[in-house]
Amino acid sequence: MAMFESLTGKLQGVFASLGRRGAISEDELDAALREVRMALLEADVNYKVARDYIKAVRARAATDEVLRSPTPLNRLIEIINGELVALLGTESPRLQHASQPPTIILMVGLQGSGKTTTAAKLALRSRKAGERPLLIAADIYRPAAIDQLHALGKQLDIEVFDRGADTPPAKIVESGLQRARELGAGTVIVDTAGRLHIDDAMMAEIADLRKRFSPTEVLLVADAMSGQDAVNAAQAFHEAVSITGVVLSKMDGDARGGAALSIRAVTGAPIKFLGVGERPDALESFHPDRLASRILGRGDISTLAEKAQAEFGERDAKQLRRRIQEGGFDLEDFLEQIGRVRNMGPLNQLIGMLPGLNQIKNQINVDDLDDAYFVQFEAIVRSMTPEERRKPEIISGSRRRRIARGSGTTPQDVNQLLKQFKEAKKIMKALTSGKMPAGAAALTRR
Repeated sequence: MAMFESLTGKLQGVFASLGRRGAISEDELDAALREVRMALLEADVNYKVARDYIKAVRARAATDEVLRSPTPLNRLIEIINGELVALLGTESPRLQHASQPPTIILMVGLQGSGKTTTAAKLALRSRKAGERPLLIAADIYRPAAIDQLHALGKQLDIEVFDRGADTPPAKIVESGLQRARELGAGTVIVDTAGRLHIDDAMMAEIADLRKRFSPTEVLLVADAMSGQDAVNAAQAFHEAVSITGVVLSKMDGDARGGAALSIRAVTGAPIKFLGVGERPDALESFHPDRLASRILGRGDISTLAEKAQAEFGERDAKQLRRRIQEGGFDLEDFLEQIGRVRNMGPLNQLIGMLPGLNQIKNQINVDDLDDAYFVQFEAIVRSMTPEERRKPEIISGSRRRRIARGSGTTPQDVNQLLKQFKEAKKIMKALTSGKMPAGAAALTRR
């Protein structure tokens, strides 16, 4: 993901430098770990967390078993990966459910962290899991928050309960729980007030709600782009109200990402979800091993496969995989599948889940893969004849000019599309065959 792009690049640089040496001496290991530590600090990882992490890696790596191994770099990468997973929490935490419904989820966080949007995303997940959710608007200090929650609820066809900004939050929640019982709601998600900064009144209000209603989960929504401020906020909330988990929002941003690597080590509270966009379904369950894999440039095939499975279905996915492997995937196939792919999320995020992202980015301008790109792509493809879609290699100069006129683009745009499609097709075939893009093997070899 974009948030860890710089860190990933620096780590890959360290590994490439070590790989050119073959054997690794203890001095070379120390020099490499100093570079890794600097990369972590530059990514805004908490100083103590980075120090302890490097100490743990060195303790495992500076042994004869590793340094004298036939493949010391591979062993080192595995240790770095293992310690990253340990830092992030080892296991994938799940939401707790009440023994007797409804399950009450209390959402807390600073203003602007994405708390209200995340509440709606959780409600959507609950409904997809077969439950009936109810959203309670208990943020009486920001009237726009109530309106925002209602708008999200209408968009998702999920009921929102509120009693206006003149009713104390505790009364709103009490009445909302009564409404949940009437509806038979299995999950109640309470959107509480945020502040621009942490203050005593805010914490007292949340502590009161926690004491009165004994929520199953108290989830802190922290803005991952705020770096160490997110970690500090998490620590303060945890000390005051004992949060049960963290949702890191805005993980699709281009900040340094240190909060994700620091927040659990500092607070002890597990990360449960990652917010990866504005879409209602842009909320991923947190898997420490998958995030560690992304950071090391190994991609996240598991999450990508889950998204594809949900969108395509097993049968369609197998058929598509077979066509790719047989070399039959053409522009017509792409046009047919483009809507489904877009439903899986922004393509630049999906490509970020593939191993060897840096190599792919050298062939495809990932940052340009947005909605405007797809609109232009579709216009160009629809201006082609059926034969041209099936056999793009027959497109000559005169055909390019005709296609460009028909799509309102330029021959250069058509050329660029054909080049990108050709390279993407190669990559897709390699991946579905179990082979990695060139240059990725050093980070994926076991």
